[in-house]
Amino acid sequence: MSQRLTYRTAGESHGPTVLALVEGFPAGVAVDLPLIDTELQRRQGGYGRGGRMKIEHDQVTVLSGVRRGVTIGSPIALQVPNKDSRIDEAPDISRPRPGHADLAGMLKWLTPSARPVLERASARETTARVAAGALARCLLNAFGIEVVGFVAGLGPVEAAVPLDLSPADLAAARDANEVYCPDASAVEAMIDVIHQAKKDGDTVGGTLEVRAVNVPPGLGNCMAWQDKLDARIAYAVMGIQAIKAVQIGLGVEAGRLPGSQVHDEIGFDPAREGEAACGFVRYSDNDGGTEGGMSTGQPIRVRATMKPIATLLKPLRSVDLLTRTEDKAAYERSDVCAVPAASVVVENVVAFELAAALCDKFACDTLAEMRASYNFYLDQVRRLGRE
Repeated sequence: MSQRLTYRTAGESHGPTVLALVEGFPAGVAVDLPLIDTELQRRQGGYGRGGRMKIEHDQVTVLSGVRRGVTIGSPIALQVPNKDSRIDEAPDISRPRPGHADLAGMLKWLTPSARPVLERASARETTARVAAGALARCLLNAFGIEVVGFVAGLGPVEAAVPLDLSPADLAAARDANEVYCPDASAVEAMIDVIHQAKKDGDTVGGTLEVRAVNVPPGLGNCMAWQDKLDARIAYAVMGIQAIKAVQIGLGVEAGRLPGSQVHDEIGFDPAREGEAACGFVRYSDNDGGTEGGMSTGQPIRVRATMKPIATLLKPLRSVDLLTRTEDKAAYERSDVCAVPAASVVVENVVAFELAAALCDKFACDTLAEMRASYNFYLDQVRRLGRE
């Protein structure tokens, strides 16, 4: 069996670089560097971002695992250098910021300064995760799987985004504004919320949504809880800085409704038998494209809630660890709102988990073998019960 598709990241917020090491990637996949750079640049954008993103101009450099633009099966090292590299000169911080990793990390690693903690805990690390996820999308693209993330809510403002929008229309509507929201009627109100938070010296959070289409059935596993697709997606998304909740499909709303209004009834449409779901259709998408920890062939739908940034222009109360006296929390240059940027991170993290599940299902060393295995599997699904 081929090695499982995984990745690790390295690097600090103000260190020389951030890195992603991707292992288990099949050989024969064309690497779309402009795609990866576009995702990195989208992560840097969005209304409410701070001064750091005016300094950085993120572009990926592939250090290994690719020859002549195509993966060769060896570990792939991705590098995104930091222009604001001053980790040794950055001041110590003895007044931890509520909501950040500062105090818990200071106590864990027995350091009176939060600097060594915040440098790694910083969301700058997600640059590497976006790079890894965008690389994974090169593999998903080979199977026609499309993933789109967007802002579904910001502060008290909720967007209305129809479920039947195509990925192309969804992305086009999202990219038409600075808050990455496909609902044009909600954009101005979202910008007003961010603007007011900035005036108040405050920060604002929101809701992010990711939709993935053309995902074949059978990804994930109900036989081992660690391999359930929805569990793997939730684990990965919860690992993103400032994410406090993840839900699939209806999520918490499913607990408020009777079963007759929750479970997705099944149908069959012979005209759609050539699609990834092999003709099986659902009359709703409340389960978000998964049942029993496996993909159903319907669109995968994931929502995540991001709390407001933990660094405020009007600092919250804290304690100075050097004196044990109450003081204001330290201030580090930060964003008022990073919800649009976080939507890019969630989108690419979900993309990586889908690619990993795809590799598990069609475990092969090369893309050509994966395609053959994928086509054979769908052919068997279409024959199921007919022979």
